Amino acid sequence: MKKNESVLQKNTCHPMTVRAINNLGNGVGEINGIVTFVRGGVTGDELTVRLIKCNRDYCVARIEEIITPSPYRTEDTCDAPLSCGGCAYRGVDYAHELELKRQDVEHAFRKAGLREVTVEPVRTTGQTAGYRNKAQYPIAPGPDGPELGFYAARSHRLVPAEHCPLQPAVFGEIASAVRDFARERQISAYDEETGKGFLRHLYLRMGQATGEILVTLVINGKTLPHAEELADLLCDRFPGVVGVLLNHNTAKTNLILGEKYTTLRGRAWMEDILCGLRFAIRPAAFYQVNRDGAELLYRIAREKASLRGDEILFDLYCGTGTIGLSMADGVGEVIGIEIVPDAVACAKENAARNGIKNASFFCGDASGAEGLLAPVFAERGQFRPDVVILDPPRKGSTPELLGYIASLEVPRIVYVSCDPATLARDAAYLAERGYTVGPVTPVDMFPRTGHVECVCSLTRG
Repeated sequence: MKKNESVLQKNTCHPMTVRAINNLGNGVGEINGIVTFVRGGVTGDELTVRLIKCNRDYCVARIEEIITPSPYRTEDTCDAPLSCGGCAYRGVDYAHELELKRQDVEHAFRKAGLREVTVEPVRTTGQTAGYRNKAQYPIAPGPDGPELGFYAARSHRLVPAEHCPLQPAVFGEIASAVRDFARERQISAYDEETGKGFLRHLYLRMGQATGEILVTLVINGKTLPHAEELADLLCDRFPGVVGVLLNHNTAKTNLILGEKYTTLRGRAWMEDILCGLRFAIRPAAFYQVNRDGAELLYRIAREKASLRGDEILFDLYCGTGTIGLSMADGVGEVIGIEIVPDAVACAKENAARNGIKNASFFCGDASGAEGLLAPVFAERGQFRPDVVILDPPRKGSTPELLGYIASLEVPRIVYVSCDPATLARDAAYLAERGYTVGPVTPVDMFPRTGHVECVCSLTRG
């Protein structure tokens, strides 16, 4: 008989002490020697828990009663159920959250074999609510008509919730207005099982310094019933709305956005001010979700770049050019490379908008060195940059690109990462090729969630 089957059974209650919290927001402890995860548990909690899943090696439980609360536990002010899954640390003291994130980064570097690398305390703006400038609300059929909310963790089960403390209050108001309009006009929500229904997602972006809001309705079709009326309502009711778009996604896929857009009202982009520069942001273009956090992140990246004023700087995975353009006044030339054509167009517009003449942008594939850098070298001839800024997606960079950068013997690399594990992996790869890994500075771009951004410099002597 299996060990936990002889002692632990589903739906039974047990005392449990929470020993740690993982970055998914689960308290971790043991019951009769079996590792047990409990959603919402905080380090130091003494709990009574009810087992809801029992396996050979671990159990999952829910809190029945908090006997003695942890000193790190704080009041949870979010109205959404725990099943929302968006916040890992919603009931945790913020100082403790920052230390947990520092430990996550330190663990990633130790696991990658870089135990000697210093991981600094997490830097933060201190703002833990209302910081997100982007929201993607899935829309699904409900008993009273379309429902908007968020997917429960690791599922496509909708948790109805228009309002989220991490987002501006106006996002929830717009979401409620779209939901109510769809119900009144009997506009159907997309059903993932059948592939039928119109409304798939509500996608919102906001310029936090400008107050401009871009509304994109992702639909399953070429047109949306009453679309013009809905666009008028949103523009009239919410003064910040500068554009209302339809995005057409008729594929049976988990991807949120399709390739085609139709502008119903206003313009197809919104603007924001970052590091003293004005940026135009289109729906598909990458832009940091926390503007104030991004300014802090970019300041740290600039410090680690140790710019002299005459360097050639490559901004790889450049998105709309925000990092490179923020450093343009400190270098001789910025060359940005990005795979998304729409983002490259935005980057060029942003350089012109801000009168920056020493920056150019190219469309290239970061999956390999040849495809990434070929457009630049075809126009300019081959040369070596003095500084490379890397800001790849969560999966990190590629051995091809990192190996090529190392072969050029680029003196300084500044790596900006949203995943400590892939940062540590790539840093170890570069360390094997002659680079010295400097201190890692975590930046809390995503308070209350389990994610943390990092900046690291790598130098070649």
